[in-house]
Amino acid sequence: MGKPTYPMNDVRSLSGKLIGISLWCLFSQVLWAQQQPYRASFGAVDEQLLIETKWRYTYTLHLQSNTIVHRADGQYDWYLYFRYDNSFWEYLNGKSRQGQWRIDNRRLYYAFGEIPHFKIAQITTRLLVLEFQQPTSRGTYQYHFVRVQSRDAPFQRPANQLPEVIVEDTRTHPTHSNGRWWAYAAQRKKRQLWAKFRSIVRRNQPQVYEPYIYIELIGGGFYGGIDPVLKDYIVIKNDGRLIKEFESVHNGLVVTRKYIPRQELEAFARFILSQGFFEMERMYDCQSHLCAQRKLRQPRPIPLRLAVTYGQRRKVVTVAIWGKDDSGIQYVDYPPALDAIVDAIQRMASRIEDEPVVRR
Repeated sequence: MGKPTYPMNDVRSLSGKLIGISLWCLFSQVLWAQQQPYRASFGAVDEQLLIETKWRYTYTLHLQSNTIVHRADGQYDWYLYFRYDNSFWEYLNGKSRQGQWRIDNRRLYYAFGEIPHFKIAQITTRLLVLEFQQPTSRGTYQYHFVRVQSRDAPFQRPANQLPEVIVEDTRTHPTHSNGRWWAYAAQRKKRQLWAKFRSIVRRNQPQVYEPYIYIELIGGGFYGGIDPVLKDYIVIKNDGRLIKEFESVHNGLVVTRKYIPRQELEAFARFILSQGFFEMERMYDCQSHLCAQRKLRQPRPIPLRLAVTYGQRRKVVTVAIWGKDDSGIQYVDYPPALDAIVDAIQRMASRIEDEPVVRR
């Protein structure tokens, strides 16, 4: 008997099935990989990646459920600064703290609260992910940070401190070319000494320091009238961006964006400082029975909250009933300087600019 022959259609059909099975297996592997929680890559982390870097906290992720459990907002400011001498500088909601840091393999020894050290899950030129486990809860969490420039970080350099030293590592592998670790350590020490020498040479040069500025105004007034106000929010960021969001029942949300020059922004911050804002009370509330009753009547008062960050100083002032009602009565006794600051912010946000107004 001769060799069996197969129709060409059967061969093509079999090849198509094999290709289909291969593609399905590949798709299944990709889908499975996407469903797995993110884990740290292997290999040690070179501390040169952290030296003289500043980071801003963005959010906290629960790794097992892939759920964001906390986000940074205008009320939560957390910045980290890892210096070249293995000291860190932490800024958390207006409070500064300093200490020592070091890296061992992928472990970052930097104490925060009840957490003595973190695992570096990911680090790039723009992103830092610190992984940890809470002693009082189950699961693994990750703090996500983004890198910021010095002008966007609230770290004020003392006058007697040397200028910043930026140490860059252009090597592709953390070991010396001849494989000897002691030679690599000697070269690293030489670079650090040379950087310190350059800093000493430049220490008498004039330094320009721009204090960190962040202003946030929320609420105020009364909820009522023909077109009740649902949202009244103004924020002025350190880079001069001003964003105003105003929403009412009938006109919807109106978003206005504009830019405040740095010189004007610093002058306005000094004006706030001259008005004694940082010496004011944190809360101005009712002191009389008449004021307490006014909170329950229509139109309902909307509390006003003003938050200002200037350098390392941060203050949040809240007024339960701001301004006067239709009867011309001011129910809460607060400093008149607060009215001047709020009025200046609103006038700054209401100026006619070239940028368009966005309605939503």
